[in-house]
Amino acid sequence: MTQTIWIARHANRLDFVHPEWFDTAKRRYDPPLSEDGLVQAEQLAQRLKTERIQHIFASPFLRTVQTAHAVAEALDLPLKLEWGLCEWLNPDWMSNTPETASPQELAQDYPRIDLSYTSRLQPQYPETDETCMRRGGEVAQLLAAEFPDNLLLVGHGASVLGTTWGLVPGKPEVKASLCCLVKVVWREEGWELELNGDTSHLDKTESTLRFN
Repeated sequence: MTQTIWIARHANRLDFVHPEWFDTAKRRYDPPLSEDGLVQAEQLAQRLKTERIQHIFASPFLRTVQTAHAVAEALDLPLKLEWGLCEWLNPDWMSNTPETASPQELAQDYPRIDLSYTSRLQPQYPETDETCMRRGGEVAQLLAAEFPDNLLLVGHGASVLGTTWGLVPGKPEVKASLCCLVKVVWREEGWELELNGDTSHLDKTESTLRFN
């Protein structure tokens, strides 16, 4: 039996384009996509439109929800919010677990969200680098086992690394740039990395890799 797991990072975020947004934001660590990020999300959706994906999971942060929702629309699928895919809860970046909108609030604007889904893993603030990577690996393994179909996981730079490393042995180097794609396939020998940080679907890519 073959299973394919696609892993994507969210598209460009508003505070990367306009850093001053952070100063007055209600939820400082939960920015939306930027204007070009919305375009990137649509380009990701078109790239995956013909793939046989059965389930889509996303971190509950707004930027990942927006990115994943574009794909869910293109594939006519529900969107499951999974805290195990969330941002690295790094105490150097944030003083506590970042506030996000509730699933019910998000579903008002992003109706593909499946409100019946319960997150399978709940991270604990603060996280070390090692804890974050381990958490990403654990949730990837959990979802792959519970949903033995083709999956799309939409997360952040750190969660792209963690989920990939949780499946593929040897911790391969992954360039987890904005709106990148990783493709991991299960075969008789185990998980194999078939696509590594691909951004060929994007018209515009970042020149400096940022993980926060």
